[in-house]
Order: sequence, then structure tokens, then C-alpha cells
Amino acid sequence: MSLNRFGGIIIFSLHLILFTSHCDGGNILVFPVDGSHWINMKILLEELHARGHNISVIRASTSWYIPEKSPLYTTITIEMDEGQENFFDIYLQEHMRAQREGASLMTYLKLTKNSLSMITKAHLVWCDATAKIFQNQNLVKSLKDSQYDLVLADPAMGSGPLLAKYLKLPLVLNVRWITSGEGHFVLAPSPLSYIPVPGSGLTDKMNFIQRLKNLFFYSIILFQEFLVGPIYADMCDKYIEGGCDIISLLQDADIWLFRSDFVFEFPRPTMPNIVYIGGFQCKPAQPLPADLEEFVQSAGEHGVIIMTLGTLVNALPKEVADEIASVFAKMPQKVIWRHRGDRPSTLGNNTLIVDWMPQKDLLGHPQIKVFVAHGGTNGVQEAIYYGVPVLGIPLFFDQYDNLLRLQERGAAKIIQLHEVSGHTFEGGLKEVLYKDSYRQNMQRLSHLHRDQPVPPMDQATFWVEYVMRHKGAPHLRTQAYKMPWYSYHSLDVLVFLMTVAMVFLLSVFAITRFLCCTRKKSKTKQS
Repeated sequence: MSLNRFGGIIIFSLHLILFTSHCDGGNILVFPVDGSHWINMKILLEELHARGHNISVIRASTSWYIPEKSPLYTTITIEMDEGQENFFDIYLQEHMRAQREGASLMTYLKLTKNSLSMITKAHLVWCDATAKIFQNQNLVKSLKDSQYDLVLADPAMGSGPLLAKYLKLPLVLNVRWITSGEGHFVLAPSPLSYIPVPGSGLTDKMNFIQRLKNLFFYSIILFQEFLVGPIYADMCDKYIEGGCDIISLLQDADIWLFRSDFVFEFPRPTMPNIVYIGGFQCKPAQPLPADLEEFVQSAGEHGVIIMTLGTLVNALPKEVADEIASVFAKMPQKVIWRHRGDRPSTLGNNTLIVDWMPQKDLLGHPQIKVFVAHGGTNGVQEAIYYGVPVLGIPLFFDQYDNLLRLQERGAAKIIQLHEVSGHTFEGGLKEVLYKDSYRQNMQRLSHLHRDQPVPPMDQATFWVEYVMRHKGAPHLRTQAYKMPWYSYHSLDVLVFLMTVAMVFLLSVFAITRFLCCTRKKSKTKQS
């Protein structure tokens, strides 16, 4: 056996040991965010539970996704007077109604106002709930006596980082979104010249006007920080020794498990404590239930189209649903549509309406030809993993930007909600179905995503356990966020160098002038 081959076997064996070893019986305190974010967190908790860790989950009494009883974890339930589901449903309906009005400055301002109002209200609700934890001395004592190894939190709400700081525990974030937008912008260098701000609808190739637009959207992030920051600053002043702010709490996290990767995301600077786990929830598809498998197979060579708008949207406006149903009825393909609203009057015999579908198992089925989706992070990454092209109808938040990344790579087509009609939807659907480049491009992305030395889920569990073993990972955190803004950008150094240069030039000028004047006077005396 050659030395190179022997060395390769040793390295491979060490690799296996590294990623199969784990901490026995670690104690993890989890502070998740409800809704679709919980789906991501639950998948990670399932893996951590399988590896022998004890998990406690903090949930609201009004939670609509996080069950109180589970074999995976024990729960700590916080009483809340108002759940987020109610005002979020109202926000969604108003948002879709405004989108149907069409693209205009007034519509955009209305949508932005509604979004900021809803986000601010959600932060206020959760800060009130977190204050109840801090004020409950019995609960605080129980949390401290439980000897947790770390806090695992979703930083879309700041309660988890606040609690980790209060309990003086290491913090791991399961993250893409933070209290004021996309996570990279508070942690890694983010030049606006080529890094598009979420919501801008831009790519990493921008002309001058687009860079102006990008700067405008960045100002919205700053305004959101201005709205949300004081909410958490009050909490910090009241409960955290020495005070803090929400941005420094996030920057102080030991590890960021970032739900993205550079197959999906545009290239950008990053930091050593960011671990990319995009698609960690994906795994080989399981067999479908018998009745669903029979329906899928009945499509024959034409295949199947699946459509879902995620966990938060039960139905589109009635007129839109009727237009879409009429297009589906004309297609030779079979259709599986997750739809909980009124049954469309134009529904065809080829369309199966369901309340729920095994989305990942369907996407992994060879009969699936197109995925009609809203563009949520989970769905987009699952489409990449299974190699299914997407026809996207973005509704809110990051969905347009997610779909734009696929469209830019030739793997998806976007139709805005206000553009949806029988004609546009049929044209877009047929283009994605029958133009081979969409499937070929998505298959290429799938191959790139799967070609990794370590699966994303193994990365995630390794780094959670790494923080447990070493009681944090401060050596991976940059000290940049502790610097004043002028020091970070070296403006003080620049001012000093400019001052030295100016003093030098003025000195040269003064000496030269003095010499010239002296020489002139001597010549005058001689004459």
C-alpha cells in the first residue's frame, strides 16, 4: 500500500471519528421562534435528541406550532395574553390585498409600514414574555439549577440571546434572520456595492442606480434597528448587569448555524464562527403513502406538478385561486395542491386538493416535474436538494429574494402576485415545464449542493457539541464589533496620517519661504 493511500485512510478515519463523536447527555435550553422557523429548529432537535442530549424548549402558551408535550423535549411554557398568529394572519391578508393592487410607490410604502408595524409588535410581545421569565424567581432558580450547557436560539426574536446573557451561558444561533433583517449585516463585512440588501430585488451585479437603490433599502434596515433597538435596550438596562444592546448580544454568540450556503447565496465575506448549514433539513425521500403514490403514478409520462404556499398561508385570494385552478385543469399533468381555502370553482379532475403534503418526499419522487411555491427558505433549499425547477409566486418577507437567486441561476421563474392571471400563470408554468434548461440548471445546483465533505446536519450537530465541550467558542469571535465605528474604518489613523502629511507639507513650505526671503534680503543688501 502506498504512503499516500495509507495517509488518506488515516485522514478519512479521523474524519469519521471527529464527526461521530459527541457529548454524552448534554443539557440544551432552546428558545425557538414559532411558525415555519420551528420546523427548522425541530429537525435539529430531533438529531440532537437522537445523539443523547436532554432538551428543554421555551414556548408560549399561545403557540400554534410548538406542542407542549413531545418525546423530544420537556417544555417551559410562558403565559402570554396574545399570540402572534392572530395579528400575523391579519397582516398576511392585508399584505396580499395590497400586492394585488399592483406595484407602485404607495403600495410599497403601505407594505413597508405594515411589515414594520407587525415586526415591532411581535418584539414587544416577546419582550413582555421574557420579562415574565426574569421576574419569576422560582423559574430563574430552576433554569440556573438545571446546569444547561448552552442556549440554542432563533434570533429572529431577541429573547433567546437575552436569556443566554442573563444566565451567562454560551449561545448558538440557528439563524438566517435576526431582529433587524439578514444576519450577515451585523456580523460580517457587507459592502453594499455588491451585496444586495434583502427586499431590494437586486443581485450581486449592480449598476450605479441599483447601488443607490441598495443603499436606500439598507437605510430601512437601519430604521428597523432604530425601532426595535430601544425595546431590547430597556430590557438590557433592567435585567442585564452592565447593560447591553441587541446587536452586541447577537455579535457575542459563539456559533452562528446559518441556514444558507453558497450554492444558493451570492458570494460574500463571512466570519469564522459562521457555519453554513443550508439544506440541513433535507434527506433522501421516503416512500409516499399508498393512495398518494397511486395518484402520482396515474400521471404516467406527463408527471406531476405540486403547489404549496408554505405553512403560514392557507389560501390565495379567491380570484387568484380560480385562475390557477383553471390553468391546472387544462394541463395533461396531475396536480397536488395544498390549499385550505374555499374550493376553487374551476378545479379540474386532474387536481388533488390536500390540507397537508409530504413535501420533501414528493419533491424527491421522479414523477415531480415542477414545484409551484412561494419561495420560503425551506422550500427553495429542498427544491435545490431534489433538483426540481420552481415556478415562484412570492408573497412577503424574503421570498422574492430567495426566488431571485434561483431565477438568476436559470432554475426558476418568478410571477408576482399582482401579475397572476390565467394567461401569465399558464405561460410561466409551461415555460418551466417544457424548457429543458430549467431542470438542467436546477439539477446542476443539486449536484453542487450535495458535493460536500460533510453533510450540513453533521456540521450543525458537531458545532453545537463543540460549544458544549469547550464551554463556548470565544476564539472564533471577532473583536471588530467592540471597536468604535471610526476605529473599525481606521478613520482615526487616516486623520492622523493626513495631519502628519499636512504638517510636513506646511513645514516644507515655511522653510522654503523662509530660505527664499532670507536669500532675497541678502541680495538686496549686497546691491
